Amino acid sequence: MLPTVRATECDSCFVELCADIAWKRLDQFLSERVEELSRAQAHRLIREGRVVVNGETCKASQGVRIGDIVQFRLPAAETAPKAEMSPLSIVYEDESVLVVDKPAGVVVHPAPGHSEHTLVNAILGHCPALACGEVFRPGIVHRLDKDTSGLIVVAKLEPAREWLVRQFKEGEVHKEYLALVVGSPPQCGTIDAPIGRHPVHRKRMAIVATGKPARTDYTVREYIRDFALVSAMPATGRTHQIRVHFESIGHPVAGDRTYGGKNSRQALSGVLKRQFLHAHRLAFRLPGSATEQEFMSPLPPELTSALASARSLAQP
Repeated sequence: MLPTVRATECDSCFVELCADIAWKRLDQFLSERVEELSRAQAHRLIREGRVVVNGETCKASQGVRIGDIVQFRLPAAETAPKAEMSPLSIVYEDESVLVVDKPAGVVVHPAPGHSEHTLVNAILGHCPALACGEVFRPGIVHRLDKDTSGLIVVAKLEPAREWLVRQFKEGEVHKEYLALVVGSPPQCGTIDAPIGRHPVHRKRMAIVATGKPARTDYTVREYIRDFALVSAMPATGRTHQIRVHFESIGHPVAGDRTYGGKNSRQALSGVLKRQFLHAHRLAFRLPGSATEQEFMSPLPPELTSALASARSLAQP
């Protein structure tokens, strides 16, 4: 299986990909094989002559055959993220860390083609001097999906970043998500299945034998006829972990357009506009402390409303 390329790792250089399966369109091939590169961005790169197939420029509509060598160049990033005076819901702050309640629809950090209006831009507006970690992801030690809301911790100083990274790496950070899933899973359980890049749809994750170990413990809080409200506690931090794990046991997250399938997309249609997944609880040790600190975030209004609708539909 060929690896997926991270767009942020290949600015200003040619990257070479070899097609392992045939594709009808070149722009689709690129967007599936390069993380954080949308179909529209791939189309633009091709139009600007930044993509060649077997050494020749081509059109976005050109097909890709098995064995074709596709090379592309991303434009070099011009500047580091800029500070923006955007609203920021701060749950906790001291001289070294910041705990933020991220709304759905906000990307955590800039990426090619998405350099503004991210959580990082807002954090820099609040902490202009923040300069620890990677230049394009200052202070970021973990992430939430764009359409997942809830708690995220940010380091303001390099020693704090190292302290937090170590806790995440050693599994000492406790995370609890609230999720509304389709169907009625057992009252409690553990989903232990390795997660890796989908072998065909390269922007998706999947349960694959060659994936990284991943474990999610869960408990059902409430059964609501066609749904169940669950507390999901990921013991690992793989990309899209909770969404992939619940899809794998036949109970996708309601409203999930990527992993939910038809039943999930139609769940609470007209009420639920995004996946029902919220980072509800986050517990870790603050820098220099031996005592775990716990932070909580209630369900945001749009999920509270969707939950009320599910309960109303469940009434006889």
